Amino acid sequence: MSDLDRQDAPTFPPLMAGEEVTGQQDPFEIACLRATQGVDAGLVLYRLDATSLEAALVFAPEVPLARAMAMLPLCGVGFQNALGALAPPEVAVHLEWNGAIRVNGARCGQLRVMASDPDPQAVPDWLVVALSVTLLPKGDAPGLTPDETSLFAEGCADVAPPRLLEAWARHTLNWITRWEVEGAQALHAEWRGLAHGMGEEITQGDHSGTFLGVDEDFGILIRAKDTTQLIPLTTQLEAP
Repeated sequence: MSDLDRQDAPTFPPLMAGEEVTGQQDPFEIACLRATQGVDAGLVLYRLDATSLEAALVFAPEVPLARAMAMLPLCGVGFQNALGALAPPEVAVHLEWNGAIRVNGARCGQLRVMASDPDPQAVPDWLVVALSVTLLPKGDAPGLTPDETSLFAEGCADVAPPRLLEAWARHTLNWITRWEVEGAQALHAEWRGLAHGMGEEITQGDHSGTFLGVDEDFGILIRAKDTTQLIPLTTQLEAP
């Protein structure tokens, strides 16, 4: 092990396997590379250091990309459930449509997504969702960036990063199972309760207006004057 004692290494639920990346390697990049090489779904690449938790989960979708993109908000819900189980009860987690994670109102992390094929109607060979969480402030003067925070600054100093990673994996797997068995209704209900900015004025790309909600595939609905724009969640894909 590199930064972790072996006894502190995270353990993962059945159907998932964890692998720590070394040095300053990006788990997201490594996971996408491994996915192109045909690695099994359920692999979690991760890196834990003093200031951040970085992880990436490999999926092998069996549905078109437009539906498979639900894994982005699903991983966010998994994180909220995980931190909610470990952190003090006053710690609030909310999720932005674009993958940003807010803790007590300020940005504390980010979800990113990449797939083998950007065609919304095609079933991709693989899809990877990455999680990045700030544990400690990045600078010496956090007051200069009031919209950014860290877990430890928000009262989560007793939350051990390996245990948080384990919990994220468990809760995410639980939601994957529910999504496969029950459909997206329960995930939609859970996510809506955590969505940041619902009913408020927001800007996404070239569109500004009132955040009305999302469609069945988590595309965002923004109303400006007499027009409602639908922006598919696939617009959040990063290029391979």
